[in-house]
Amino acid sequence: MEKYVIEGNKKLKGNVKISGAKNSALKIMAAAILANSPSIIEDIPRIKDVEVMMEVLKELGVKVKFIDKNVIKIDPTAINNYITPYKLVRRMRASITILGPLIAKLGKARVALPGGCNIGSRPIDLNISGLTKLGAKIIQESGFIDATAPDGLKGNYISMDFPSRGATENILMASVLAKGRTIIENSAREPELVDLANFLVTMGADIQGIGTDRLIIEGVEKLNGIKYKIIPDPVEMGTFIVMAAATKGEIFIERAKPEMIRIAINKFKECGVNILEEDNGILVSMNQKPKPTDISTLPFPGFPTDLQPLATALLTLSSGVSIITENIFENRFTYISELNRMGADIRTDGHHAIIRGVDNLMGAPVTAPDLRAGAAIVTAGLAAEGITEIYDIYHIDRGYENLENKLTQLGANISRIKINDS
Repeated sequence: MEKYVIEGNKKLKGNVKISGAKNSALKIMAAAILANSPSIIEDIPRIKDVEVMMEVLKELGVKVKFIDKNVIKIDPTAINNYITPYKLVRRMRASITILGPLIAKLGKARVALPGGCNIGSRPIDLNISGLTKLGAKIIQESGFIDATAPDGLKGNYISMDFPSRGATENILMASVLAKGRTIIENSAREPELVDLANFLVTMGADIQGIGTDRLIIEGVEKLNGIKYKIIPDPVEMGTFIVMAAATKGEIFIERAKPEMIRIAINKFKECGVNILEEDNGILVSMNQKPKPTDISTLPFPGFPTDLQPLATALLTLSSGVSIITENIFENRFTYISELNRMGADIRTDGHHAIIRGVDNLMGAPVTAPDLRAGAAIVTAGLAAEGITEIYDIYHIDRGYENLENKLTQLGANISRIKINDS
C-alpha cells in the first residue's frame, strides 16, 4: 500500500494540463464493443479505473491495449463471452455500463452487481427498467444481473424519473442497434454523456437531441470502428481550480473548458476566486480568504456532486458560514470527519453540511474514503500548516492521472510513500 505525505502551506503556481475525462473514457471503451471493427481512442487517462475496464473487456474476448501513452486500441471482432466477473466489477461502478452494449451486441449479458466508491446506494433500477422497455428480459439473483433479448431489442419511449447519467448511457448504447426509434425523455446532459453520444454518432449511430434532455435514437444495423479523441476532464478542471484557490496560488489550467462546469465556476467566483477564461484554458488565482457561500448539488447543468467535497475543503477556510446541500448521493459526507481532524469546523444534518470557516487547517494523519473525497483531503493538506499523511490513496488513483507529479510541478511538496500493508 501507499500513502501521500504533504508538507502544506505552499502556493501552487505554474501550468497544468488536464487529462482526458475519466467518465468519458470508461463509457466510450464500453461502447467500442458495439462496432464491427477496431477503434482507436485518444486522450485516455492512465488511471486505475481504465485498467479495470481493460480487464473487463479482455474477459469478454475483446482485444485491447495501449498503443501510445494515452492512446488505446479496442478490437471487438473476437468478442466471445458475455459474463463479467465480480472480481473486476466490484472495483468499479462504471463497469455496469457494459450491460447495455453486451445485450445489443450479443443478445445476452451476465454482469455482477457493481462496486466502486461507497458514497451512496446508487440504485440501478433506472438502468434495468429502461433496458426492459427495449425488450430485454432481466433477472437479478445471487449478486448478478442476467439479461437476454430473445426477440432482439426494439425501440420504445422511455421517460426517466431522474436524469441519471449511468442509466442514460446504458439505454443509449443499447438503443443505437435496436430496431426502430427510441426516445429517452428527461435524459442526462453531462459533458461526458454528450461525448459518448458524439462517439456513437461518429461510429454511425443516428442520435438527435444531443446535449438536451430528450434524445431521439433511430436504430441502425451496424456501427464501424473509428478514431476518436475524448474531452478534457471537467472534474479535474474543477479540482485544480479549488487547489489553486485553497493555496492562494496562481495556475493556468490548459485545455480547460469552463462551459462544462459553468455553475461551479460561478460559485467559485462568488467565493472570491479569480478565473480568467482564455482560448486554450483558464487562469485561476486567489489572494484572499474565500467568501462563504451556499451550494446545492444537482444533475447537469447544476453544481456537480463530484466537486462537492472539493468545494467543502475550500470553504473550511472561508470567512464565515457556508451550507452544502448534497442532493445526489446520501453518503457523500463520509470525508467530513477527516477534514475535522485537520481543524475544520463542519457538522452535518441529514444531507446538509454546515461549514464554519477557520483561520487555518493543520496537518494530520487522515484517510481518503473515496475518489473525490480523497482529492478534497489532498486539497486540505496542500493548504494546511505542517505535515499531512493521507492513507488509502488507491481511491485517488482510480480517477486522477499522475496527480502527485502534476502537483509537484506546481510547487507542492507531496510524496508517494510505500507503507507496510499490515
